[in-house]
Amino acid sequence: MKLCVFDFDSTLMDGETIDFLAKPLGLGEKIAQITERAMQGELDFFESLTTRVTLLKGLPRTTLDEICHNLPYMPGAKECIKELKKMNYKVVVFSGGFRNATSYAKEILGFDAEFSNTLHIRDDLLSGLVGGEMMFDFSKGDMLLRLQNILGIDEENTLVVGDGANDRSMFKYASKRVAFCAKDILKKEANIIIDTKDLTKILQKV
Repeated sequence: MKLCVFDFDSTLMDGETIDFLAKPLGLGEKIAQITERAMQGELDFFESLTTRVTLLKGLPRTTLDEICHNLPYMPGAKECIKELKKMNYKVVVFSGGFRNATSYAKEILGFDAEFSNTLHIRDDLLSGLVGGEMMFDFSKGDMLLRLQNILGIDEENTLVVGDGANDRSMFKYASKRVAFCAKDILKKEANIIIDTKDLTKILQKV
């Protein structure tokens, strides 16, 4: 058995979920600027996440789900996951984004499990609070180590794919480190770089 961990936003999905959620509130540009700085490693991930989610306060649950169920997936995502599973990979998603998006995508794209964050809802509106498994810069690396221990999979049989600064922590524990259409801060720590929006390109490298 081998393990592949994908980031979700701007990796399996073409864009950032939180930026899509901001648009109905007229906050698209403001939140996108914070997101970009966080992915470049210029801001603490926890602080940037909680700041952005606070700005989403008042968004209706129905709007949240409608957006999360209509996100644009990256070209080749479904095909790449299907082929990796044929190669005996367990395919898992670690996302600093939200379960409303990742749990729905699991059924569409066919990965095995997902770990992400949960938006707090009160009276069918976002409260501006968030909690979950992927809140910090170190979260993905920490979870990857735990999964490797549970599954009995070593670094040599681990493949990770991401695009931003908060993916660096999981790059430490994988022999194959793919920077996919990534920020320079992540490319520096990758040994596979793909700059074309086509996830099937990964299959040529593993």
